[in-house]
This record gives sequence, structure tokens and C-alpha cells, in this order.
Amino acid sequence: MIFRLDERLIFPDPELAEPDGLLAIDGDLSTERLLLAYQNGIFPWYSDDSPILWYSPHERFVLFPDELKISKSMRQVLRSGKFIITQNQCFTDVIEACSIVERIGQDGTWITDEMKTAYGQLHKSGHAHSVEVWENGKLVGGFYGVQIGSIFCGESMFSNASNASKTALVWLCQSGLYNLIDCQVYTGHLESMGAQMISREEYMMLLRDNG
Repeated sequence: MIFRLDERLIFPDPELAEPDGLLAIDGDLSTERLLLAYQNGIFPWYSDDSPILWYSPHERFVLFPDELKISKSMRQVLRSGKFIITQNQCFTDVIEACSIVERIGQDGTWITDEMKTAYGQLHKSGHAHSVEVWENGKLVGGFYGVQIGSIFCGESMFSNASNASKTALVWLCQSGLYNLIDCQVYTGHLESMGAQMISREEYMMLLRDNG
């Protein structure tokens, strides 16, 4: 059953989500609602031509920072010093870059103008953060996400230079800021770096302990 949200700041039990993880539709992207969603293992994911869709996957793709795998070639990249890493220096530029990067198997973007505005407000309120990767003074990679306690809920990343987004992820894992990185959806390159699938039940337990 898919639930329809109204102006009330409530969500149904995430365990009631459909097999594909879809839990509810409509509502809004206010800072209060977004924070409530992430605190309950729920996130929005939709496109311009659909209502707001809220998901809580039955399995979650996550990365424990102390289980990060760094390949030999990646270690060489890190030692080279070719990239400079910053945090929260240009959140708007990062989310814009994430919205226009071409992705295999995707037609268009789910990062709508409404999303950009909403996450911009989350950033201004101190709940959303960006990591930037620079090469020769140019922004070449990075990602943004939402912080819930010591959990970083990654939303999207981009890379316009080889290994740029991987460098940002290594920095985040080694920063000591987070006990868990929620990658949400499976990708092969994140799996190669140590990300794994866990059940919603395990994720919710980690959220309660670290959120």
C-alpha cells in the first residue's frame, strides 16, 4: 500500500513500503519533513514529471568507514597530492554539478529545481553538507548528503576527473566524522570500495544507535 501524505508531519511505518521501497507520495520538501524522513530511514527520489515519492528500501547499501577498501592505484593517487579536498565551500555548485552529470542507464536527472532549493535550505540550517575535490583550482568532483547524528546519508556525487569522487569518499571515511555512510542505492564502484547491502532492520538499528 502506498500512502498519500498531507500537511501533517508524519510518515507511515517504513516496513509498509512496497517491494521496490516506495512508501508514500506527496507532502513537501520542507526542512522539517526532510529531517523527519531521514531520521526514519526514508528519502525522496522522483523526477519533474511525478509527485514527490518517498522511499525506504528493504535493503540498504552502506559503507562502514573502517571497512573502506583502497586499491593500490588509488593509494598512489592519494599520495600524489593532485587533488585538494574541502568541505562545505560551494554546496550549490556541487549539487548543480551532480544534477547535470551524465549517468549510464539514466535519462535526465532526479535532482529537480525543487530538490536543489530544499537541500540548499538543509545546508543553510547545518544539516546537509558537501565535499569538494579541486584540481588546479577547478572543481572536478565531490558529493553532498544529509547528516543524521554520526550517519552521513549520501545523496549524489559527480566526477569530472578520474578518481575525483573516490578521493572525496576516502576523505569522508578517514575524517572520523561518521560511523556509517548510507549510499542508498547499489553501484559497482562503491562495492569495490567496501560498501555492502544490509537489511532495513539492521539499518534502522544503526540509525537509532547513531542518529
